[in-house]
Amino acid sequence: MSDKTEVTGKEIEKLYERLNREAEASGYHLNPDVEHTKELVKGLLTNEKRYGYWACPCRLASGVREEDLDIICPCDYRDPDLNDYGNCYCSLYVSRTVLDGKKKIESIPERRPSAEERKKAESKSPGKGTSSLSQPVWRCKVCGYLCAREGPPELCPICKAKKERFERFM
Repeated sequence: MSDKTEVTGKEIEKLYERLNREAEASGYHLNPDVEHTKELVKGLLTNEKRYGYWACPCRLASGVREEDLDIICPCDYRDPDLNDYGNCYCSLYVSRTVLDGKKKIESIPERRPSAEERKKAESKSPGKGTSSLSQPVWRCKVCGYLCAREGPPELCPICKAKKERFERFM
């Protein structure tokens, strides 16, 4: 009898190829250590079968989608981790400098607040509006794409303009 969360090699390969294609098309890069990356993909698939969503395989998910939104892959912490360290927490995604071998993948600190910190923050600002954004908004000067985050993305997901083509919007 097989476990309902069992993942096949075919499923892993299919998702790996999809993620790699989508990452490269959006200016991101999967870890070049294919064996490591496929283990993470297996974790994503296992979590999808377990919870119904791609909870980050390197963190403990609650099983409650609303509580785990920040760790559904790609997690909210991917881009700040890539900018600051060159790889995300689980090293599924890496920066161009890591991909080119100019920087090594390193262990990085956890950015995700504890469950208590998340509940406390949520209770202070339920349904907050745009007047209290926690991060700056960046606008692509080429196509107008907007995103709220610490810094602009490496590449615009819409028109593929580079980071330098973004301006702080608010």
